[in-house]
Amino acid sequence: MTDKYQSLVNVTIGKRTTLWRYINLYGCSVGDDCMIGTFVEIQEGVRIGNRVKVESHTFICDGVTIEDDVFIGHHVVFTNDAYPRITHPDGSLKIYKRAVFQKTVVKKGASIGSNATILGGVTIGSRAIVGAGAVVTKDVPPFAIVAGNPAKILRISKNI
Repeated sequence: MTDKYQSLVNVTIGKRTTLWRYINLYGCSVGDDCMIGTFVEIQEGVRIGNRVKVESHTFICDGVTIEDDVFIGHHVVFTNDAYPRITHPDGSLKIYKRAVFQKTVVKKGASIGSNATILGGVTIGSRAIVGAGAVVTKDVPPFAIVAGNPAKILRISKNI
């Protein structure tokens, strides 16, 4: 490990993929011809396809799969726990290594704008566009353009 990376533990990196400084990647796979920006964290279990661009300050948590040709804007946050707590109702500490996280899929060719928040358990359809600052709480159909909090469909267009 060099000063260029804070963490690269059990990571598979594809050919011609560019990694910028100050990133945390562990237990994940990143495909060919990707670009991972500065201050990005990609957690264990994440799978990223080919030709994916992840802009700076983005957080991608366990349970997320990103297919080929996807754009992720600056400061996008994925979540994976519908009811996050540090303890169980009895007060005992949760052990996250045993947790089962929600699965999220970003389908081929989708784009997610800066500062969007993607809640766990959703699928963002092929070639869909999530507007900047949107909060995605449910599935986004293929070719849809969504925006707002919660994100709502503005239109569906096969020309995007």
